[in-house]
Amino acid sequence: MTEKNVSDQHQTTFDGIRHLDADGNEYWSARELAPLLEYLQWRNFAQVVDKARVACQQAGKSVTDHFADISKMVEIGSGARREVEDVRLSRYACYLIVQNGDPSKPVIAQGQTYFALQTRRQELADDKKFAQLSEDEKRLAIRHELAAHNKHLAAAAKDAGVNSPLDYAIFQDHGYKGLYGGLGAKDIHAQKGLKKSQKILDHMGSTELAANLFRATQTEEKLRRDKVSNKTLANKTHFEVGHKVRQTIDELGGTMPEKLPVPDHSIQQIESAKNKELKKPKE
Repeated sequence: MTEKNVSDQHQTTFDGIRHLDADGNEYWSARELAPLLEYLQWRNFAQVVDKARVACQQAGKSVTDHFADISKMVEIGSGARREVEDVRLSRYACYLIVQNGDPSKPVIAQGQTYFALQTRRQELADDKKFAQLSEDEKRLAIRHELAAHNKHLAAAAKDAGVNSPLDYAIFQDHGYKGLYGGLGAKDIHAQKGLKKSQKILDHMGSTELAANLFRATQTEEKLRRDKVSNKTLANKTHFEVGHKVRQTIDELGGTMPEKLPVPDHSIQQIESAKNKELKKPKE
């Protein structure tokens, strides 16, 4: 099946069971989605929904915003009706359900392809907007995204046995050493000529920040995917991911992160200037 056919098929079936509430918000019924994904037994589908809830929570999103437990009346024959449990789902919740479904089912495999295509389309749209930003605007956007992803990384590291602040500092150092060719956080800090109170991430250009964002997101995913359960292996994983990102930069002919220039202004200075601009009275 071609990408276009997959997209067309799932756009039709998926949007065919979409609902709009009184405020115009879209949602889906888990009871209606289950047969579409070839789950004939509700208890089996409920297990997939539960896995999707966990994935939502691990992604740092509010589960209740995407999965709302509700009930509905269904026909049980001879005009009789009874109340059954249901779940009101957001589009994101439906995506997570498909991602956590049984990949041996062709409809699930095709659905995963469909959502991958939809996600890539959104990424391309976002890339176009991102390309139009100034360097300072790019730095702000990536720095904020990195701050959010570092929280997810910290949670994944904690699940892997990285518990104390010292453990986490060592864990982070392994990631930096992998990405920066053996340089740890203190080395990078010194190389950038920063004061003790200044954070190295606030003194990186957009390219360097993007490399660190990729390191953070890929490490979080690998820790969870490989079910890493001790801090020694977590440190090794972080180093290996950082090193792999470094190898990719080298293969693409890019500049190594430790050789990238230090921006003239910190993230705080950019934010301060932006806030002052917003507070200026409009003429």
